Amino acid sequence: MAVAGAIATLSPILAWFAQQHWEPLPFQQATWAAYLDGKSGMIQVPTGSGKTYAAVMGAIAEMLAKPRKGLQLLYITPLRALSRDIEQSIKRPITEMGWKLQVESRTGDTSSAKKARQLKNMPEILITTPESLALMLSYPGAKERFQSLQCVILDEWHELLNSKRGTQTELCLSHLRHLQPNLRTWAVSATLGNIDEAAQAAVGLTAQPAIIQSNLERKTIIRSILPASVDSFPWAGHLGLRMFEELVAALDINTSTLIFTNTRAQSERWFQALTFALPDDTDKIALHHSSIDVKEREAIEAGVKTGTIKWVVCTSSLDLGVDFQPVERVVQIGSAKNLARLLQRAGRSAHVPQGTSEILFLPTNALELLEIAAFRNGLAAGDLESRRSLTKPYDVLIQHLVNLACGDGFVAAETLASVRQTMAYQTLTEAEFGWVLDFITNGGKCLGAYPRYKKVTLTETGVYQVTDTQIARMHRMGVGTITSNQAVRLVYTNRKEIGTVEENFISKLKKGDVFFFAGRQLEFFMLKDMVAYVKGTTRKSTVTPTWGGGNLAISDTLSTHLRQEIAAIHTESDFPIEIDCLAPILAAQERIAHLPTDTELLIECCKTREGQHLYVFPFEGRFVHEGLGFLWGYRFANQKQATFTISVNDYGFEILAPKDYPFKQLFSQDFFSLEHLQADIKECVNISELMERKFRGIAQVSGLIFKGYPSSKKTSSQLQISSSLLYEVFTKYEPENLLLKQAENEVLREQLEVHRLEHTLERLSRLKIVWKESKRPSPFAFPLLVERWSSRMSNETLLDRIQRLKEQWQNK
Repeated sequence: MAVAGAIATLSPILAWFAQQHWEPLPFQQATWAAYLDGKSGMIQVPTGSGKTYAAVMGAIAEMLAKPRKGLQLLYITPLRALSRDIEQSIKRPITEMGWKLQVESRTGDTSSAKKARQLKNMPEILITTPESLALMLSYPGAKERFQSLQCVILDEWHELLNSKRGTQTELCLSHLRHLQPNLRTWAVSATLGNIDEAAQAAVGLTAQPAIIQSNLERKTIIRSILPASVDSFPWAGHLGLRMFEELVAALDINTSTLIFTNTRAQSERWFQALTFALPDDTDKIALHHSSIDVKEREAIEAGVKTGTIKWVVCTSSLDLGVDFQPVERVVQIGSAKNLARLLQRAGRSAHVPQGTSEILFLPTNALELLEIAAFRNGLAAGDLESRRSLTKPYDVLIQHLVNLACGDGFVAAETLASVRQTMAYQTLTEAEFGWVLDFITNGGKCLGAYPRYKKVTLTETGVYQVTDTQIARMHRMGVGTITSNQAVRLVYTNRKEIGTVEENFISKLKKGDVFFFAGRQLEFFMLKDMVAYVKGTTRKSTVTPTWGGGNLAISDTLSTHLRQEIAAIHTESDFPIEIDCLAPILAAQERIAHLPTDTELLIECCKTREGQHLYVFPFEGRFVHEGLGFLWGYRFANQKQATFTISVNDYGFEILAPKDYPFKQLFSQDFFSLEHLQADIKECVNISELMERKFRGIAQVSGLIFKGYPSSKKTSSQLQISSSLLYEVFTKYEPENLLLKQAENEVLREQLEVHRLEHTLERLSRLKIVWKESKRPSPFAFPLLVERWSSRMSNETLLDRIQRLKEQWQNK
């Protein structure tokens, strides 16, 4: 579009900005110009810089210049909680300027009546989630419903990109582009290391994305709350809650603060500690995580904005997008393990363009002080983690094709062409697509005798369609790619909703048991139809629910800076305060074993009453160390058989063998070999069991398992039995089944991170091996010892045992 034409089109937008006494930022103007020129692309600027208005105002300007009916702007957000804030932000200029545009949201919280009305009469602007978009495509009339669509915006693209939800989004966009070839797509992010690749995934392989960045500097200040003294034998959990008094002293109850934890269980415990410490200010402290009822979360968010709530203990539920301009400070309990995550959380404070974010770090163990020094250096270098599309998850493709078949249907050749235009499925072969088609039409090789698996019919006109309304209804109930443990609703006996917990936790309770949830002491009454009935009680309990997926591992980017930080101790003289605080630990490490440089791999060996211990410190993260520990255990056992126990953390791994096991004599450079790596991995772990667990989620996404009707959801054990039977059938009668292949790939890629394992082995092979025989575990090794003890049962408490051993070793 010519410059004069663009200025004229943007005049309503510029008028509103002037009314707010704002000057459009250069990156906003560049985005609007690119949009009006017909381009797709990606916006990456710091959090709180005005990305939302950069993304939407070009489209709104065009809508005002060329009025038409129907849906024209589709805004996709990863969290339905964000849709409220986004809707308010977009409505604000429309309301103030009297523009005749309708803005609505469509998420899981939207009423059925409103959803039905939207399908018949779409607003001009719709804010939705990947799941809700997929559902819209599953109803007939999609071509007419999206015929006016001009633009799709992908908010917080980094959050979706390397997940099945991101793959689902890519597939939905490929179909929308098939319906509307001139559709423009704009992704929005603040924390991506591979911008070009992420932008290409957003716009599809046939478009050339415009990359919009800014020179806005958003300073992030990281400060640490240091313990008064550190033990020369650090262990996981030694700090953390024990430092709640130091945290309270460092904060002001009248300063708006978000206190981030890494898990929901941790947030519950910290909320208890803080309300105990400030009994007169409990009304100013709130708890926010994704398992708390949505209405209560909304009330807390409103309280933060109005200033009635000052401290919020939260999890990743507040990582993204919710605009909290009153927040002045952010606290991170324990390491965020990831540079992008820390930057995202820090950006919740001073949420305005060019604001200065401040984050206060409280370690949960002393060695995390190394990580915070690494965070500071990583952010100073501008490093962020990369996120990439998944590669050919067949379960998501199966769900997508059944979606289309439930709606207007699809033609195979056209759909294969559009699917191949996505980053995720660019290498999909005709044979693989043919297998998927056979699977959804005939049940594949094994399930053809069961009508419920023959979901799709190929009509005489060459269109694949679902003709059975019951199958379509059941399919729509299972749309989505999130497959966490079954959630049990928590409800008071008067039917008031409190939130959700996992079935694994609630199934262990008996009537009368008391637990702490969402700031309340609750007494368990009964479990019926996946609803747990509870009542309030004054009886005290420290039991809190636990949720799966609590272990985070340091990223590859952070691990690089962590190793650099340790190496710098040998060469630098001016250390950050975190390293100074660690001086007793580092001195003890050098005295007992060795403090490695960046050209060394430290291996420690010592003997205790438990047996022979081998400690290895690659500093690559928990998941990589898990794979390394099993791999090395397998390679040792090939030379001399023994029973090993493996424990891991983010800094290294331990192999415990019987007494006098000859680790050093058996060790060689072959332990770093990449030859037969995947075969060795499959031998050293129970790959079949891990695959079966992965297959459970794959079976749900692909629609092999029906999770039940809303009023009678199936339990986790019922789903497990169903998926186990299918896994056994496929393994026995169709070992080439692509869903089995996917399960194996997910185990190797996600759980064992084989790609990182390969890079790690290659890096370690170039290092000098420093082999140290010691009389007792070093400070670096001690947390690995504790990691293993914590999973054992004993009549001696973990704390007592640690204290006893520390006293013994310190006297040696």
